[in-house]
Amino acid sequence: MHKFNEAGQPGPQDLLGQADMLKLKRWNSPTIYNGWEAITRRERLEGIFNREETRDFMPWMGVMVGRAVTLRIDPSDPGPKLRAPEAWDGWFAYLASIGGPKIVVIQDIGKTRGLGSFWGEVSANTHRNLGCVGTITDGAVRDTDEMANAGFKAIARRMCVGHLHAWPIDWGQGVEVFGQRVEPGTLIHADKHGFIGIPPEDEAGLLEAVRFMDDNECETVIPAGRFTSGMGTEAILALRSRAGADFAAATKRRFGGEGEW
Repeated sequence: MHKFNEAGQPGPQDLLGQADMLKLKRWNSPTIYNGWEAITRRERLEGIFNREETRDFMPWMGVMVGRAVTLRIDPSDPGPKLRAPEAWDGWFAYLASIGGPKIVVIQDIGKTRGLGSFWGEVSANTHRNLGCVGTITDGAVRDTDEMANAGFKAIARRMCVGHLHAWPIDWGQGVEVFGQRVEPGTLIHADKHGFIGIPPEDEAGLLEAVRFMDDNECETVIPAGRFTSGMGTEAILALRSRAGADFAAATKRRFGGEGEW
């Protein structure tokens, strides 16, 4: 049984651990959204998901799941390196102090995002060995084949050829990527569809909800849409209507809401 503290906030025991993150990799991000939607008290538009289109440069690697570690860069500005020449050491020390799996969420604050990349073969291998499974950046990436070879997934805006002045500016605070603010420590699930962050108060019930909603679809609306070949139009529509009602009823019995259908 998960219990929130006196302030109504989740404690460490309410947050998902590594084993549960591995279980969440069994499903795609839309399925995770369906489970989250069933249990959250937030309005759907208040969800933590990308508002702008993302591009998955390693879709064959499937899903990545981890906690956000946040960073800001500006490849168009040579100033950060001059002002803080030891920033890379500070960033790596911070990164190493946090348990994995981690997803590096980077906001490119340059006036023209994506002029240069923080990422490449060297950075991907180093970050992978520090417990990071991939990155979400609203800027650019390069060396994508080498990044994939390192087992490091990249969701980004575009590719580029150089790093320019990519340098750690600050880290460990909220960033905005693809129109969405992401706080450090947020549980992130991402794939070719985009990403979804899970609010801390919804983590405890997420895995059970995802399982239930996936099973619910498989037992009602998916068979009604898939295994009706050869039926007449009226029979197909009637079956689809009953399946939708069954789906909604099961969701309501379990969670109190009706879900998608």
